[in-house]
Amino acid sequence: MIDHTARAFDTELGELIRKIREMSDMDAKQIEGAIEAFGKHDLALARQVIALDEQVDALQQDIEEEAIVTMARRQPMAVDLREIVGAVRISYDLERIGDFAENIAKRVMLIEDLHVNEVTLNLEHMAQLVLDQLAHVIQSYEHRDAAAALDVWQKDQQIDIINNSLFRELLTYMMGNPSTIAFCTHVLFCAKNLERMGDHVTNIAETVHYIVVGHPLRAERPKADITSKSTLALL
Repeated sequence: MIDHTARAFDTELGELIRKIREMSDMDAKQIEGAIEAFGKHDLALARQVIALDEQVDALQQDIEEEAIVTMARRQPMAVDLREIVGAVRISYDLERIGDFAENIAKRVMLIEDLHVNEVTLNLEHMAQLVLDQLAHVIQSYEHRDAAAALDVWQKDQQIDIINNSLFRELLTYMMGNPSTIAFCTHVLFCAKNLERMGDHVTNIAETVHYIVVGHPLRAERPKADITSKSTLALL
């Protein structure tokens, strides 16, 4: 590309990167709000989380549209093309993370009796791991750090392990006290949504690796989730 075209492309790419960061910040706000709303049974906060999802969706659409225009105008190749395609892929995963946070917020509307105990504390711990992984993977994207992205990719099992532990705890609670079944079922749904967020964070890590290195990760994705294999899994 000639110099002014290269500068224009860099400007357009910079805008995509900025919007990816904005989406990830909104996702983090949604996750934090959803878990707080669940723990406190705060209906007003839950509604705020649900409303924020429309902004996340709008940003994803903006990114996709801008990427299409940039590809048509600049006709990028090699790493430049990977940058554009990668931004679209990442925006999709961020949009899905927002959807899962919205799902948790919607659960708040369905809860009648709140049981605050170590189970809900474990849910908060799981959410914090997702938030940490999301922050790290977006940093790896902004710095084009394939090694940092690979580190996030390898740590997805940590979220799965907590999900497995929480799953067992909830089954124990329900068997020991049938009156907790309704609440524990809601927690199961929330935990599964967090586990799926972790999967999308891992998708982003794979995309960052692809952008930087030029080929997809060929190793099998590390997974430790056992809940989806159970007949009692709810999602």
